[in-house]
Amino acid sequence: MIMQDVLERPQDYHFDVDRLGECTVKSPVQCADFIEEGARVSLTCDMDVLARFRRERRDVPSFEKAGPHAKIFHDPAWTRAAVVTCGGLCPGLNDVIKGIVQILWFDYGVRHIFGIRYGLAGFIPEFGYEPLMLTPEVVDEIHEDGGTIIGSSRGAQDSEAIIATIARMNINVLFCIGGDGTLRAAHDIALAARARRYNLSVVGVPKTVDNDLNFIGRSFGFETAVYQTNDVIRSAHMEAKGAANGIGLVKLMGRDSGFIAAYASLANSVVNLCLIPEIPFEMEGPHGLLTALERRFSLGKTHAVIVVAEGAGQDLVDGEPERRDASGNVLKKDIGDYLRRHIAEGMAARGRKVTIKYFDPSYSIRSVAAQGTDAILCSMLAAHAVHAAMAGRTDCVVGNHNSTFSLVPIPLATAERQKVDLKGDLWKAVVDATRQDEYFGEATLRK
Repeated sequence: MIMQDVLERPQDYHFDVDRLGECTVKSPVQCADFIEEGARVSLTCDMDVLARFRRERRDVPSFEKAGPHAKIFHDPAWTRAAVVTCGGLCPGLNDVIKGIVQILWFDYGVRHIFGIRYGLAGFIPEFGYEPLMLTPEVVDEIHEDGGTIIGSSRGAQDSEAIIATIARMNINVLFCIGGDGTLRAAHDIALAARARRYNLSVVGVPKTVDNDLNFIGRSFGFETAVYQTNDVIRSAHMEAKGAANGIGLVKLMGRDSGFIAAYASLANSVVNLCLIPEIPFEMEGPHGLLTALERRFSLGKTHAVIVVAEGAGQDLVDGEPERRDASGNVLKKDIGDYLRRHIAEGMAARGRKVTIKYFDPSYSIRSVAAQGTDAILCSMLAAHAVHAAMAGRTDCVVGNHNSTFSLVPIPLATAERQKVDLKGDLWKAVVDATRQDEYFGEATLRK
């Protein structure tokens, strides 16, 4: 896991955010608690780890603290900003856009804010996507809707072509809202700008409904997505209870990390089996899924609810060629449909007829508006992204690490996907809530 690697070998990683130059312009932000130059946020709160660093007389790995600066790099009167959303939809995209526009407009007095249409493709002239001029009036009510007012798309675009458009539009501040693929593209744009000696602040706002980015804390939209699973899992439970040997099967998002499935299983304690990409499983054998279901039914239970992340059990699905999306991500094979068919067949072969109701709410849980504290998180991430960009920071992403907002270099945030720690409190709680170790007949915590 990357956190362990970083704490064991911090010298192999880069924690400092790139800066365009000295900040000499007085900030117009009023009534702000400006952060001190050089303020940092420790990577870890573990006292044993901190003591080890003290004994070894080494600096504790840390990130730059996010927040408004008394002196900034970009003169607001000459600042032209652009906002782009990329990848799949996620609750809160419009909240982030609105937050960025409001802080730029009201705090800094920036009057030229371009909403780049349909992802990075909006920078490529051949597509012909005209940018949307963003003002407080334009974004006033967009937080009430899901999706993104400026549209989104997948797929890499040539960074040199993007920089050419940025230079032509005299843009000097760029906000990239997206996941690991978007942030890698943002990194390439920052490098291309540096090669041209073009002073462009490139700041990312982490958007991943799977919650699989490192060092940024909980990503916006994740909490809302978990909320949205409530009714689906409740319906699956009711359908399962309504039939003899009924099984409610719910497939949730999670290509490589099972956070949504794990949190949804904890938030809805009717789940009996939670299957995530981090733990391989098999259908047959003494510790297979079919045996686990048989054990549950043999205990006198009349139904079962299974939650499976979309990236789980990929090795089981045969006969499908590898496919990739426009961003180059491997498209996962349909584990939900596979389980629906093979559980019915496998249980029938064991002499038990089951009734399976299959639910796939993947798109419906990501296209809604952000709720509650998720919406608040969007606003705070947006504000800190603007403060970082106006202070000339670049090639970084805003995160909330150890309950403090900080700036993380993009290469570090995207070095490896965050995974569910199978020895951590989250997975232990899932196993305790579902009792699935009892059904599988082994300790999945030790896998």
